[in-house]
Amino acid sequence: MKRRKAQRTNQNIMRGIVAMALVVLLVAWLFLSLISCKGSGPTFRVDGAITGAEDSTLIVEAMTLTGVEALDSVKLKADGSFAFDLPLAPLDSTSSPEFYRLRIAQQVINFAHDSTEAITITAPFAKMATDYDVQGNEASRTMKTISLLNIQLQQQFHRLLADGSLSELEKSERLQVLVDEYKQTLKRDYILSDPASAAAYFALFQTIGSQMLFDPERDKNDVQYFAAVATQWDLLYPASQRTQNLRNIAIRGLRNTRPPQPISIEIDSDKVTEVGVIDFGFPDIRGNERRLTQLRDNVVLLDFTAYALPNSQERNIRLRELYNKYHSRGLEIMQVSLDADEHYWKTMCERLPWVCVYCAEGITNDIVRLYGVESLPAYFLVGRGAELKARGEQIKDIEKAIEAEL
Repeated sequence: MKRRKAQRTNQNIMRGIVAMALVVLLVAWLFLSLISCKGSGPTFRVDGAITGAEDSTLIVEAMTLTGVEALDSVKLKADGSFAFDLPLAPLDSTSSPEFYRLRIAQQVINFAHDSTEAITITAPFAKMATDYDVQGNEASRTMKTISLLNIQLQQQFHRLLADGSLSELEKSERLQVLVDEYKQTLKRDYILSDPASAAAYFALFQTIGSQMLFDPERDKNDVQYFAAVATQWDLLYPASQRTQNLRNIAIRGLRNTRPPQPISIEIDSDKVTEVGVIDFGFPDIRGNERRLTQLRDNVVLLDFTAYALPNSQERNIRLRELYNKYHSRGLEIMQVSLDADEHYWKTMCERLPWVCVYCAEGITNDIVRLYGVESLPAYFLVGRGAELKARGEQIKDIEKAIEAEL
């Protein structure tokens, strides 16, 4: 009897040992699987140190289109050093720069990744959000400047709201002046200066509290800058989710803010003539003369426009779709700008893939008059051999008209 009890006891012990061994093996397998999954694709490294933050938890988060997503975290040691390996998506037509932030409690550091380089971030914990340094990514350094301007704006807000000597109306008026000045700085120095950059994208989505500073849904001035960035990102990252989102915002805003009547420019009809194709030459962005007849082997969509028009960026997005679809078959677009501001034209057309030229005289130019341009924009379809086929108002379906000439 005692022997049987001892045998059963030994058997139970063995079963327990085997069960524990299986649990250990299962945990080890899961751990190795997680490591394998985490390192299964290309990564880029973000490292550095947050000094004076011993035992604090540093979190790295992705700023996605749908919200904030925690990616990894680490409990900082005495030296504050950290290193994160984050998934790397190569920049191509389907991906674009991505945005992240380091966070301890409510203090954050924003940064972007737009290539394969490593990024190093250092900061003192006491002033983590303002006194940090970024090495390895120029866009992130520019984003720091934008963030500091935003912090300065919020401090000015708090001082104004606490000023008992001002009425509510005076506070509101002064707050609006501060917002307008901040937005003007972003537009001039960080968006229009390089609309293709990650920093320009970051600038568009600045907030005060939970309120976006730019209103692309209702403000026709704001939507122009969304459209400018959307146009440039559409050239570099046409199929990325961020580009598609920008494009949708821009198109919706342009439609919402479109004036009820088209912008018309009156021209004396007695001076309008149209015989065959009228050749001309205007300078491109590099100062080289580009002539219409140089494109005689192509089907040409000749577009007279001004980039400052309310619907200009929306049209360029649509022209881009036509260009992508038919350029390989022989379509070329020649876009003649009649903008008053040459610098603005150069900025807006710098990365457009088609032929962009500038007419400094604007609507008074003899060539423009000879083409009978009575309102902007105005386009013409020119067939191979530089033969004028139709004016825009004569074309019911532009794609069918282009296909008929190719």
